[in-house]
Amino acid sequence: MDGELTAHVTEGRFAEGLFALWPQVRRTGKLGLAVSGGPDSLALLLLAAKALPGRVEAATVDHGLRRENADEARFVSDICAGLGVPHETLAVALAPGNIQSEARTARYAALGAWLGARGLGALATAHHADDQAETLLLRLNRGSGVAGLAGVRAAGRVPGSGQPLLRPLLGWRRAELAAVVEAAGIAAVQDPSNADPRFDRARLRMALASADWIDVPALAQSAAHLADADAALEWATAREWREQVKPGALGAYVYQPAAPRAVALRVIALLVTRLDGEEPRGSAVARLFDSLLAGQPASIGNLVARPGPDGWTFSPAPRRRTTA
Repeated sequence: MDGELTAHVTEGRFAEGLFALWPQVRRTGKLGLAVSGGPDSLALLLLAAKALPGRVEAATVDHGLRRENADEARFVSDICAGLGVPHETLAVALAPGNIQSEARTARYAALGAWLGARGLGALATAHHADDQAETLLLRLNRGSGVAGLAGVRAAGRVPGSGQPLLRPLLGWRRAELAAVVEAAGIAAVQDPSNADPRFDRARLRMALASADWIDVPALAQSAAHLADADAALEWATAREWREQVKPGALGAYVYQPAAPRAVALRVIALLVTRLDGEEPRGSAVARLFDSLLAGQPASIGNLVARPGPDGWTFSPAPRRRTTA
C-alpha cells in the first residue's frame, strides 16, 4: 500500500470513529482540540484537521512547570497556522499540593472556559490504547478497586463544565499515531519525563516495549469493560442512596445497608463527603464498614458512625472542649 493510500485509509478510520462518537459533527458543529505538541496530540490535530476542514480549533495549556512549555506552545501555534487551524495558548497557575492532580484540574478548567468562549461544541483529547493499558497495569499494581481500574470512556464530559469530551483515539496504538506525525514531516515535542525511570509510568512503558506477549489492545478493552462495571456500580449506588439513606436528627444521616459491599462502600464514601466536606480514602471507608458490620462504632475524619437497630448513624463528632 503506497503512502497516499495509507494516509487516506488512516484519515477515513479517524473520521469514522469521530462521527460515531459525535454524530452531529458530520453536519455541523466545531471541535476543540487539546494539543500539547507531543506525537499523540499532534496526530489528533492532523487527523481532525483533515476530517473537519475549517471546523477545528486547538488550544495548548501552559502549566508553567517547565521552561520549555512556552516554546512548545509556540511550536504548536506555528503548526496550526500552517494547517489553517486557529490556536490559543492557555496559561494556568497551579496551587500548591499534588502537582499532577492540580495540573489536571487547572487544565480542564482552562479548556472548558476556552470551549465556551469560542463557541466550540466539544473537546477532543489524544488518549489512546497504550495510555489505557498502562494506567490499568499501574493501578492493578497498587491494589485499586473498580473505580481506580476503570479506563476512560470514549465519550464523556469535561470535568467541571459538563461539555462533551471526546477521545476518538482510544482504539489507536501509540506507534500508529507517531507514524501519522512522521508522515507529515513533523518532529514532535518529546517530554523528558516519559523516559525518566524515576516515574512509574516510564518504567512500565519500557517494560511493555520488551514484553511482546502482552496484548495492549486487549488490556485497553479490559479497562473499557471495567469502566462499564464502574458505571453500573454508580447506578446501584444512586439507587441505594435513594432507598436506604434517610436524614436523622441534628444533621445526621441513617444508612440501612441493603446492597452488596462494593455498593455500600460507595454510599458510605458519599455520606462522609457530604457531612465532612472531604472525600475519604477507600481504605478508611473499608475499615469503617468492617467495624460497623461487627457492631462496633468507629470514626472517620470528623465524623462518628454508630450501628443501631434502625441502621448506621453518621453524625459530626462532638467538639472537643478547650481549656482556658
